[in-house]
Amino acid sequence: MRLHVINPNTSDDMTASIGQIAIAHVSGETEVLTTCPAHGPASIESYYDEYLAIPHVLAEVQRTEATTDGYVLACWGDPGLDAVREITAKPVVGIAEASMFAASAIAPRWSVITTLRRSHHMVEAIVKKTGLIERCASIRCVDLPVLACEADPDAVLSELAHMGKLALTEDGAEAIILGCAGMGGMADSLSAQLSAPCVDPVAAGVRFAEMLVNLNLQTSKWLTYRSPEHKTFR
Repeated sequence: MRLHVINPNTSDDMTASIGQIAIAHVSGETEVLTTCPAHGPASIESYYDEYLAIPHVLAEVQRTEATTDGYVLACWGDPGLDAVREITAKPVVGIAEASMFAASAIAPRWSVITTLRRSHHMVEAIVKKTGLIERCASIRCVDLPVLACEADPDAVLSELAHMGKLALTEDGAEAIILGCAGMGGMADSLSAQLSAPCVDPVAAGVRFAEMLVNLNLQTSKWLTYRSPEHKTFR
């Protein structure tokens, strides 16, 4: 099995970290290719960033279509997820969806802790789109930029612990989802500090993708995700 894990931003450092987490959590028989687009924003923290990144994510998918069994989009906003599912029959997993499905299997309610406060609406939108808003106790933000996860991980982890404690004690959460791919690798430490389960979204994403490939489940082409109609572009 070969999974292509795509970091939708263009940070090489974050891509390398995502790749390490992905490799650490797949089975021994699974090969992982982790890439980021050659063009696009260095981080995705707004709708503007997200929309600029999506065409380059699509190009990454098309580039490896012939040699890949499944795709993982390693950004918590799942940018371009529906469009990617239109251009490939291979299973495509967004780490936001996967982490919410995982958290819902272990806790009645959970909280998402993400980066900048401006991202709150984007996170809320993806939770609603996934149909799990009633399971979401809260969305909290450490109010640090995405790239701080690589530049100052200790500061990010400290803020995660603070916000996680508030989510558990004040919001009614019983599990925590890390709402950024850059927070990968922090789940175990955070879980130990909070005495509550914390979901690493990249780990959840690659394991979910492995499951779909092993079950021989492909993206439905019956209607919604069928290939785009041919038309002239200029």
